[in-house]
Amino acid sequence: MASIAVNARFTATTCDRKTTEISRETLKSFMGLRKTSQNASISLAQSLTTSTPHFNPARRNFTSIKAGKSSPKVTGRNLRVAVIGGGPAGGAAAETLAKGGIETFLIERKMDNCKPCGGAIPLCMVGEFDLPLDIIDRRVTKMKMISPSNVAVDIGQTLKPDEYIGMVRREVLDQYLRERAEKAGTKVINGLFLKMDLPKEPNAPYVLHYSAYDGKTGGVGTKTTLEVDAVIGADGANSRVAKAIGAGDYDYAIAFQERIRIPDEKMVYYENLAEMYVGDDVSPDFYGWVFPKCDHVAVGTGTVTHKGDIKKFQVATRLRAKDKILGGKIIRVEAHPIPEHPRPKRLADRVALVGDAAGYVTKCSGEGIYFAAKSGRMCAEAIVEGSERGTRMVNETDLRNYLEKWDKTYWPTYKVLDILQKVFYRSNPAREAFVEMCADDYVQRMTFDSYLYKRVVPGNPIEDIKLAFNTIGSLVRANALRGEMNKITSL
Repeated sequence: MASIAVNARFTATTCDRKTTEISRETLKSFMGLRKTSQNASISLAQSLTTSTPHFNPARRNFTSIKAGKSSPKVTGRNLRVAVIGGGPAGGAAAETLAKGGIETFLIERKMDNCKPCGGAIPLCMVGEFDLPLDIIDRRVTKMKMISPSNVAVDIGQTLKPDEYIGMVRREVLDQYLRERAEKAGTKVINGLFLKMDLPKEPNAPYVLHYSAYDGKTGGVGTKTTLEVDAVIGADGANSRVAKAIGAGDYDYAIAFQERIRIPDEKMVYYENLAEMYVGDDVSPDFYGWVFPKCDHVAVGTGTVTHKGDIKKFQVATRLRAKDKILGGKIIRVEAHPIPEHPRPKRLADRVALVGDAAGYVTKCSGEGIYFAAKSGRMCAEAIVEGSERGTRMVNETDLRNYLEKWDKTYWPTYKVLDILQKVFYRSNPAREAFVEMCADDYVQRMTFDSYLYKRVVPGNPIEDIKLAFNTIGSLVRANALRGEMNKITSL
């Protein structure tokens, strides 16, 4: 069990440690709210591009990449690909496709979608996806992990001065990525995807059916069709693309979140602080959170096993944070399904799933934004490469290259976090042990390094042995605490 806790710190990959070398002068004027000055357009990533490798179709030499021998040339036009869904996965995929010479369409119904998402992104995503500072509401450098008995552990003392967890609002991040994809050449369509007709012969087009909304047709929309050569399903946990290819079902959590505007003097407390609450009262299998945004806090929780009780868990989360959000006003209520594991089938012929549609949300932490954007980009890269920049038809082999690369890189992360959730979220005594373990500096350092940079972090064997003993001790003490509590309640 202790080795599982250690190994969980070693499973993330592929971001360069040099992303910590951020210009302090670039950051020093940022106070947590969106900037409106001319400098707002300056991306934090400008200081990272020389040290953080990421896909750039303009610089990669695609002429050396050969498509499959059976892939015919596309004549009189470029390869056409539709991306269904305009979240981080869809936006990242569409931009990569358009820059790679693909005729790209992105279909999204809710252009102002506010997904009930904590909104935390790792530091490496800022550089890797060239995100500007003005879409980041807060830079969290402190966290409190709060146990069922309200023991609070401070986390973040191992962070370096320029390290932080970014807090974003999904409606802001998603719009930014869509607009960037549009500037790269993507045709963004405000429409509701309905279904698609699968091709009946090799290399025949997919026929997409959707309701188009142009502001003149009211709430009904105009029934429209679109023919494309390949489809990327980035349309969330209830993906219609997944249903069209028979991708199968998966367990899902219900996330419930309230945006609460609290008095200014209380907002100061959350300026750079996030809170996570664990306990049967807030969730039997996940955690409750209070995450700071630009001018409010997001308070939420989630569960897989007791979906019908989600509002009860939300009330409990508010009660746990009651003193710190007292006087607050709920300005928005949000709920949405969140996948708990990858779908049984994530591609078929020339259709591939990414992001939540594929099931790329980690257990234990519930992280999904980075993995959504990363999977969208990786899938699009495979299409650009396989089609030789849109000049050839793609096939299932090209898309399978994306899937194999994804699984090789990230499968251990999902597996280990699944085990951790089952071990430490199974009971209140186990949660008490988990919170106690989080107080260890070594655990914090390993956890933050793997989270912030999504890369393998080498461990210290001596510290690993200490952690093993500490973990066992925490579990023993937690179970002893349960025994004492049982004695008290039986009197």
